Amino acid sequence: MQLELTGSETVGAPPQQVWDALNDPKVLQACIPGCRRMTETAPDSYMMEVQLKVAAVGGSFEGAVALEDKKEPVSGNIRVSGEGSIGTGTGAATFTLEPDGQGGTVLHYDGRGEIGGLVAGVGQRILKSVAKHLVKQFFGALKKQLAPAPAAAR
Repeated sequence: MQLELTGSETVGAPPQQVWDALNDPKVLQACIPGCRRMTETAPDSYMMEVQLKVAAVGGSFEGAVALEDKKEPVSGNIRVSGEGSIGTGTGAATFTLEPDGQGGTVLHYDGRGEIGGLVAGVGQRILKSVAKHLVKQFFGALKKQLAPAPAAAR
C-alpha cells in the first residue's frame, strides 16, 4: 500500500538551528514518536527501534534511516526502511528549510512510502490519518526541543 505525505510546518528557530536539530540523533530519537533506540551505523546512517500502534495493530519496528543529498542548511533527503511484528515499510522524503522572515523557519516536506504486512490491513484512510498524527507529534516534539530554555528564577 502506498502512502504520500506532503506539507509544511513553521518552527520558531532559525534555519541553521533547525538543520542542526534534524541532524542530531539525540534530538531525532526524542522527536520520533515511539522511538526507543537510535544508533549511528555510519555518518548520516542510523538503525532504530520504534514501538508503534496503528488502529488495533501494535508492535515493534526495526529499521534503517539515512540522511542523503544534504545541502546545509537548506535541504536534504531522508530514506527509511524496516520491518517488524506489525509489517514492513520503505520510504523517502525530501525536506527544505527556508527563513520565515520573523526569525523562524518553514520546513517543507514531501514523502512517499510503501507499507505492507499487518499494518497495511487497517486501510489507507486510517494509515494516512495515523501518519499525519505521527508527523504532528514529531513537529510538536521538535518545537519543544528548539524552544528557548526558560529564564532561571531569581
